[in-house]
Amino acid sequence: MSSRRYVRGWGALSLAVGVVLVATAAQSPPGPDRLPAAAPDSTTVVTVDGCGTGGGLCSAPLHTVALSGGRTLTGHPVALGAQAEGPVALLLRTRGRLADVTVTDRRGRRVAGAPSTDGTRWTSAAALPAGGRYTARLVIERPGAGRDTPRRRLARLEFRTAAAPAGERLTVTFGPKNGGTYGVGQPITAELSHPVPTEHPAARRVVERALQVRTEPRVEGSWHWVDSVTLHYRPRDYWPARTTIRVHSALDELRVGGGLYGGRSRPLALTTGQRVEAVTDVSALEMTVFRDGRAIRTIPVTTGKAGYRTRGGIKVVLGKEPLVRMRGDSIGIARGSRDYFDLKVRWATRVTWSGEYLHAAPWSVDAQGSENVSHGCTGMSTEDAAWLFRTVREGDLVRVVNGYGKPMNPFGNGFGDWNLSWAEWRRGSALTGPTAAAGSLSPAL
Repeated sequence: MSSRRYVRGWGALSLAVGVVLVATAAQSPPGPDRLPAAAPDSTTVVTVDGCGTGGGLCSAPLHTVALSGGRTLTGHPVALGAQAEGPVALLLRTRGRLADVTVTDRRGRRVAGAPSTDGTRWTSAAALPAGGRYTARLVIERPGAGRDTPRRRLARLEFRTAAAPAGERLTVTFGPKNGGTYGVGQPITAELSHPVPTEHPAARRVVERALQVRTEPRVEGSWHWVDSVTLHYRPRDYWPARTTIRVHSALDELRVGGGLYGGRSRPLALTTGQRVEAVTDVSALEMTVFRDGRAIRTIPVTTGKAGYRTRGGIKVVLGKEPLVRMRGDSIGIARGSRDYFDLKVRWATRVTWSGEYLHAAPWSVDAQGSENVSHGCTGMSTEDAAWLFRTVREGDLVRVVNGYGKPMNPFGNGFGDWNLSWAEWRRGSALTGPTAAAGSLSPAL
């Protein structure tokens, strides 16, 4: 189980995300409304600003980088400081505009960012990982003489981020088990090694952006914060059959907030199989099993009697047990009670952690298809239960309709994720829910 202790410093430190480039020259930059008077036309002066997204300059003295040379303007490499308070911003301080900015990491991956409307500033979309090296390629456009077309110069600026300080790292454990084939109802789970509380939405956005899910074919989906250490990911609708899903954490060396940095985590890859769905109609006392939309078997069943009604709604197969011992005291029935039971049950397909199964119930064959007599499980003949056991896999869907029981909880007793509408699901995301920053930018890499 992941650690649930709070990280020291959450309450005291700002959670603004980003990195700040520190001075490489001894002088402070000119004021925001003044250009360097001595800069020749062949020199481009760039201020490196890391104070936030408000568009203004830092109140503390900053320094400039003078880029000059022949065909491509260059300058001394810039080192990044550890005191991160905002995204990286490159501000052109000499005449002209930034016609194009491309920033890449050492592996050639492009860093997302956006230019200002006047073309004088480029700002990265999010924090850059610690210990990285980056190259900014700038196209500087200056007005030509008279009616001449604008002149363009190429410039190159290299910078690196400071190494993360020693200490604990925020890592993530993905589920389900890596490399398997699952049903189309299987959610992706992410368990964090440190809590990220709801009162720190900026840090949650950093984490959520870094948990990347890619699918073939492409599917619209979203993360949902279950609690401070657990996230679930699901599509708008069920996964398509035969989908390849790859999950990756980009948290490594990323500043999360409160002095906490991300660490390295194992990626996850899985596939979905055929769409298999078992639909139990409680009022009709029968279960119909569908494969890829086609009914393949209808089974007489018995479900929960009065006082022990079977939960309604959508559930997901959690696992299968060929033989399981079921006792009444596991669900609060006292020994000696008329309702107490102690049975060895065959071909049990689990759908809740508290002990709801679809299983063989040879003792209730006469009631199957005619009366609800169970303590909440769905009972059927031994032959039908063995067939169902062979047919379904972890992640397949189990729906209970036209019943009398309480609805399945979304979380805490299995995977009831699909009982939330898509709008409700997205409200649990730090990127699309009530705490999402207006106009927030896309992930950095």
